Amino acid sequence: MTSSTSQTTSRPAVVIYSGGMDSYTVLHRALREGHDVHALSFHYGQRHARELDVARQVCSDLGVSHRIVDIRAIHQLIGNSALTDSDRAMPKADYAEDNLADTVVPNRNMILLSLAIGHAVNIGAPICFYGAHGGDHVLYPDCRPAFVERMNDVAAIANFEAVRIEAPYLHSDKAQILADGLEMGLDYAQTWTCYLGEATACGECGSCRERLAAFASMGKTDPLPYAKR
Repeated sequence: MTSSTSQTTSRPAVVIYSGGMDSYTVLHRALREGHDVHALSFHYGQRHARELDVARQVCSDLGVSHRIVDIRAIHQLIGNSALTDSDRAMPKADYAEDNLADTVVPNRNMILLSLAIGHAVNIGAPICFYGAHGGDHVLYPDCRPAFVERMNDVAAIANFEAVRIEAPYLHSDKAQILADGLEMGLDYAQTWTCYLGEATACGECGSCRERLAAFASMGKTDPLPYAKR
């Protein structure tokens, strides 16, 4: 995909791409801006590893450079979460600190960003995109502006070549991300959001509920099939 604007650049950029709705939109935004995108996905033992198959297919269709990095060895260190431990019940509620804290994966985004920044330095990319957004602030500390700002400070001095972390939706909610994606003509059937990596999205976990609410707020129907809507 090439940008149609005169501001198109060929600068390489790393995009942390989970296969979910937010990172899917970030991926296309980076492409629209004319970056030579190098997508990076991580298998860290998440129950919803189905998202990686979605990411692989999207990047293949787009002709985008893509790596899936298997870091499941760290599961023994950060496995204390309903997202990584299939023996734990997945909370079924809207995002709130008092009912979805069990879905926090310890230090996840610092780990993934560190690896992505290293990859960016390795390929000479001055920028690393990731999909933190405003709707996550209430629950996930590593999606909040203060975290991104501090990580950016570190990314500027941790290597001889500074890398800038770009989180274009840091102050946007899910509906605003969806609106931007729909304006770009994106097909959200090519994403996976549910925290349970089953054949059909559950419609009940916090991630499904937030996604469905975003589509409803836009007067749109989510193209994914759900066990419950």
